[in-house]
Amino acid sequence: MHDAIKLPPPELYKHVEEIAGAELVEALQIKNKIPRRKALSALEAKVLSKLTEDGFVSKDDATTIIETLPDLLEVEEEDEEVVVDGEVDEGDFHIKPVPKKPTPLFSEVDVKLVFKEVSSKFLRRRIVEGGKRSDGRTPEELRLINSRCGLLPRAHGSVLFTRGETQSLAVVTLGDKQMAQRIDNLVDEDEFKRFYLQYSFPPSCVGEVGRAGAPSRREIGHGMLAERALELILPSEDDFPYTIRVESTITESNGSSSMASVCGGCLALQDAGVPVKSSIAGIAMGMVLDTKEFGGDGAPLILSDITGSEDASGDMDFKVAGNDYGVTAFQMDIKVGGITIPVMQQALLQAREGRKHILVEMSKCFPPPSKKLSKYAPIIHVMKVKPDKINLIIGTGGKKVRSIIEESGVESIDTQDNGIVKITAKDLSSLEKSKAIISNLTMVPTIGDIFRNCEIKSVAPYGVFVEISPGREGLCHISELSASYLPKAEDAFKVGDRVDVKLIEINEKGQLRLSRRALLPDPSPEKSSTKQHSGSPIKESTDSRKASVKVKLQKASSGPKSDVEVDNAASTEDKSLDVKVTISSKYKPTEANTPAEDKFVKRLVSSEKDTLETEKSRPKKKRSKPVVNIPRNGESPVVNGEAKIG
Repeated sequence: MHDAIKLPPPELYKHVEEIAGAELVEALQIKNKIPRRKALSALEAKVLSKLTEDGFVSKDDATTIIETLPDLLEVEEEDEEVVVDGEVDEGDFHIKPVPKKPTPLFSEVDVKLVFKEVSSKFLRRRIVEGGKRSDGRTPEELRLINSRCGLLPRAHGSVLFTRGETQSLAVVTLGDKQMAQRIDNLVDEDEFKRFYLQYSFPPSCVGEVGRAGAPSRREIGHGMLAERALELILPSEDDFPYTIRVESTITESNGSSSMASVCGGCLALQDAGVPVKSSIAGIAMGMVLDTKEFGGDGAPLILSDITGSEDASGDMDFKVAGNDYGVTAFQMDIKVGGITIPVMQQALLQAREGRKHILVEMSKCFPPPSKKLSKYAPIIHVMKVKPDKINLIIGTGGKKVRSIIEESGVESIDTQDNGIVKITAKDLSSLEKSKAIISNLTMVPTIGDIFRNCEIKSVAPYGVFVEISPGREGLCHISELSASYLPKAEDAFKVGDRVDVKLIEINEKGQLRLSRRALLPDPSPEKSSTKQHSGSPIKESTDSRKASVKVKLQKASSGPKSDVEVDNAASTEDKSLDVKVTISSKYKPTEANTPAEDKFVKRLVSSEKDTLETEKSRPKKKRSKPVVNIPRNGESPVVNGEAKIG
């Protein structure tokens, strides 16, 4: 329905150029945005005044039209009625001519529309003919870039990124899974976003006053574009188990604020200590498609890092984000029917050169990103337990996990069905405390483990039950409580006592058997004695390497005493046998040296079993000829460990 479309009159373009042509060229050459916008606004008001309010008269000598309006007058008596000159008497009514303002030649809407089109035409002509843009840059030149990290010391990561008259304050906040963004969907499974970027464009950034409410469609779209650009450089959840939130607040805007959010968000991530894979930069590309109209060669002119006026007056807004090697996100807005592949190729190549320049300027950030976690950021520890032990951590209705959080002072404990446990804490002490509790709950004890300072939970006649970990008890039998004989366990131990135990057995039912005696020091060895025991020999240590035979002959109390001690030299070959023979003999000195009337022989030998094992392990050697030691006084000798008297 083209007939229904009301376009501005063609002659209006000529009138606007006649009124504001020279002044418009000067206004478009102002570099700064605010003064240039004020100059253009003043010039637009001038054009509106002349073409609407003042009734601009063209060269065709058009005249204005005067209309009359009826005026109702009060009825008076005929004899008192006076007709003023210039009025027309129409009976009881007097019609008075009322002059009216000149009728405007053009509507205000048409004038504003034409003024904008004429301004765009002058701007495009200046770029194509003069090779200079409004701020004096060449088509490939970028604006001045400045960035500063650590602007907000309390935030986990922050940066103020400035490119020309576009500025973004990016802040990064780290948290646990509870901070993840939850997404509503049509399926039963919950969907969470571990990383999300929120973009805010307050009216103050463009010098306006307005109410800040819910995010607009534009803000949501710009935030999604910057989020997609940065998402590919983030580490995996296994390497960095944090929820990452980036907030970009635009404090000044003249150009692509979404690409400024990409640059600022990347620096803020590095300042927060997020181990990103690489740096990402964003740039907005523009285009003047029909250059032949303004004296060019007809080839499209690609502009790098366009401003707001170039976006409004140009034919394309092509946002490209990435690094030296590739593109992570892009978005295009065009005002023409389409572009060709060569134009697209040229725009991408020129955008890559622009990104390289921006990345170099980002590396000059001062102060630079800290690249380490802030002391205000939470500490997250990831544990791996057996999946069947997760219920022990959660407890009935989450009662156990809540008690662990309350006892240790951590912020949260997140459990997964595959056995992953994430502990979030503000300080290291609370983290270690919760970690120890969870480790004790889910540990799998092995034989030989030693548990210190364990509490006795109950005492039974046959032993005590010791809690080696929260909720895990074992039996320490009465025979394993002490190194000495203990008749009753309650005589030495009571509920609440602390003991050190060692795990010595796990039966088929998974029950634990503990021992306290295994951790007690060994009793000191007692010296060998010659006490008399009826019926059974006394065992001595098999470590002795020398067999000795001691014979003590004691004469009768009336006669002189004589002690004879003989070492059997021949027994050095058989070191496994210790024999001690003591002969106490009372005899009367007779000529025939008769045997003693009272004779007692006591032998101390090692056990038969030890002797046999030692004999088998040692090769047999030919026994040498026994040596007999003759006493000095000529009394009874000892041969081969046996005393022969007489």
